[in-house]
Amino acid sequence: MKVAIVGAGKLGTAIAETLINGGHDITLLDNDEARSQSISQNLDVFTITADAKQIDVLKDIRINEYDLLISTTDNDEKNIVVCSFAKKLGCKMTIARVRAPEHVEQLGFIKENMGIDYIVNPDKACADEIFKFITQEYAISGGKLTKDGVGVLEFKADRMPQIVEHAVKDTREHLSGMLIAAISREGKVIIPNGSTVIHSGDTIYVIGLQSDIEALQQIVKENKETKKVSKVMIAGGGNTGYFLAKKLIGYGASVKILELQRERCEYLSSELSKVLILNADATDTALLREENLKGMDAFIALTGFDEENLLLSMIAKQNNVPKIVAKISRKSYDTLTESMGNIMIINPLAICATEVLHRMREDGVLLFSQVINGQAEFREIKATADMPMTERTLSELSIPDGVLFAAVEKDGNVMIPNGNTRIAAGDKVLILSLLSSAGALESLISKGRSHSL
Repeated sequence: MKVAIVGAGKLGTAIAETLINGGHDITLLDNDEARSQSISQNLDVFTITADAKQIDVLKDIRINEYDLLISTTDNDEKNIVVCSFAKKLGCKMTIARVRAPEHVEQLGFIKENMGIDYIVNPDKACADEIFKFITQEYAISGGKLTKDGVGVLEFKADRMPQIVEHAVKDTREHLSGMLIAAISREGKVIIPNGSTVIHSGDTIYVIGLQSDIEALQQIVKENKETKKVSKVMIAGGGNTGYFLAKKLIGYGASVKILELQRERCEYLSSELSKVLILNADATDTALLREENLKGMDAFIALTGFDEENLLLSMIAKQNNVPKIVAKISRKSYDTLTESMGNIMIINPLAICATEVLHRMREDGVLLFSQVINGQAEFREIKATADMPMTERTLSELSIPDGVLFAAVEKDGNVMIPNGNTRIAAGDKVLILSLLSSAGALESLISKGRSHSL
């Protein structure tokens, strides 16, 4: 596809990085020359320093020849206008980043009247995933997901003691015909290999035929009720904090927001009447003690600074808060966050980039998607002849780290694949991948790519 991305900020760059592996022809426009040059030096994209809101700029790049324009600037109104202009000038599809809460209530009207195909909101998407994580025992509703004869079951490893402290490859006699696809450990999702050892406290995701999964569910199901999250503290009153607090109030939780900017506090107070808004520095440990951090069921670090969110998460961990979430956007912190223990790390950029990929596939190729823990995704793809993954065995594919081919349906027959399984055009393929590996996965599933890997 020929794709134009407007805005070379964090989101625009993340989307460009994700799309590059799909073989797309990408043009990135930004009115900041320094940012444009930085992007051109680091990514294989064509950059233009210009204001995409100017119709002449869109005409100069022949926007009518583009399959997609994505506007990701920090200005909602500019994104709406750019997408509207591009659509009217002949661009086939447009996607706008729209973040402000006041626009959320009128997205349908905006799309219909401005000629925008899709709207993405990283803040709301991030809030939705955090809400699911802290309020539900299972990331998959009810602990089980069923799709076309394939079942995915999520349960605590301790419900099956015979697999605890054993490598995945040694669990086959207890999980005959089934596959351990993922492990959630201390807030992190892991795509395991055969030597990965299952620990007490892990949550595991097992894939198998629906009949096998239903039988396993009877063995591992828990009868106890999960304690409801009732007290939540949020550090940072930005849009993600706003959307999350609104959902938590509807759920019935008591919510405190700590926000440093007084003007923002006044806005939050007017919009969230049932939330306690504190105009305070969340890094003030004395204040955190006074506000009963130890008594919270969940602590969510959503400030605008990754470093601050990491620090606050560690403070919450020292105070034994049961559920802790930190919003981290920089990939450079991946190694550090892996060692942070029981803290869920969520990256709004990865979530939004994945959503953009889905919006690009409106041709029946993407059949199903389910995000788990805000970090990984089950995705069902219909294989086509022009995908690099077709007509090859899985052992012949260069499958990226963090990606697992979990199930294949051929002519109505479902199987758990092995290295000798060959993907053919028309097959339905259930793939589990970390959101951070979404771009790498594109090299296998993008249509029209060369078969030389």
